Amino acid sequence: MVTEKEVLDALRQVEDPDLRRDIVALGFIKELTIDNGNVRFIINLTTPACPVRDQLQEEARKAVAALPGVKNVEVKMTAEVRRTIEQDKEKIKGVKNFIAVASGKGGVGKSTVAVNLAVAMAQTGAAVGLLDADIYGPSIPLMMGRDASIEVGPGNEIIPAKAHGVKYMSMGFMAPGDKPLIWRGPMAHHALQQSLFQTRWGELDYLFVDLPPGTGDVHLTLVQSTPITGAVLVSTPQDVGLTISLKTFRMFQTTNVRMLGLVENMSYHTCTHCGGREEIFGNGGAEAAAKRLDIPFLGAIPLDITVREGGDSGNPITASNPKSPIAAMYRDIAAKLAQQVSIAGFEAPQLEIVED
Repeated sequence: MVTEKEVLDALRQVEDPDLRRDIVALGFIKELTIDNGNVRFIINLTTPACPVRDQLQEEARKAVAALPGVKNVEVKMTAEVRRTIEQDKEKIKGVKNFIAVASGKGGVGKSTVAVNLAVAMAQTGAAVGLLDADIYGPSIPLMMGRDASIEVGPGNEIIPAKAHGVKYMSMGFMAPGDKPLIWRGPMAHHALQQSLFQTRWGELDYLFVDLPPGTGDVHLTLVQSTPITGAVLVSTPQDVGLTISLKTFRMFQTTNVRMLGLVENMSYHTCTHCGGREEIFGNGGAEAAAKRLDIPFLGAIPLDITVREGGDSGNPITASNPKSPIAAMYRDIAAKLAQQVSIAGFEAPQLEIVED
């Protein structure tokens, strides 16, 4: 008869390629049972968006099935996102990971990337929120759905809107249409803190924060008031866009914020008439910069009219056409981002919130 020790020893052959340790040492194996040669266990991963989920499942099944005396192997896959940051329980105790999405300048599609990554992550089964921190140019309400609204509950608690499986909050709800927000820095600081700490986010695996372009008060407020898991930088491939984006990278570096990855947006355009590839803004610049700076390169997104149409209609491409090639690109980037968050979570001590 096969023993539990033999099964665990076999599973030690299976290594998580990102965390670079075997799945037994990582504590992924749960509820192992052996009954007359029938072996059952759970592999509990660090994210439902794990891109090597199927690979790990098959490697584990084969490793155990090769043992003498094993008749059948049943492997169930689950996931539990790890908390990477210590949260003040009186503020946002339910949020496990804060992911800042930033760019050096406007017009690079940062908000479009933030929206589609949030929706793609939610489609994996993760609990996801999205905060539009672009105080002066909020676009998330338009991109997530024109008819949404927020409510104010007891104690002036903000109940966020929800669409496409994502909870979201934006200053665009406070100043709809073309009404401007004419605020000085301290007012922006207060508005961001209200959006963060007075919104009923509930239990979230990931909260994406769509920052204004550049570097400024909002960025510093976020860094100083919230322990961020890390940041994603969105850039176009041309030299000018990259040079400006790298200023934002240096800001995060200076404030000790981990860089989770770089996304090259508007990487190329496929002609709708001839099918030819046109590199309007150049191509590959962001990937080369990521390699030079030792930043994870998460992927490239083309310039495509369907992405723009989805944003304008409040139906992001990942939600409106999930089987499209571009939606698949966003899902791939979301999976790579989830990998980087998992690595950050594994490197940080497991944090618990002690209730009174």
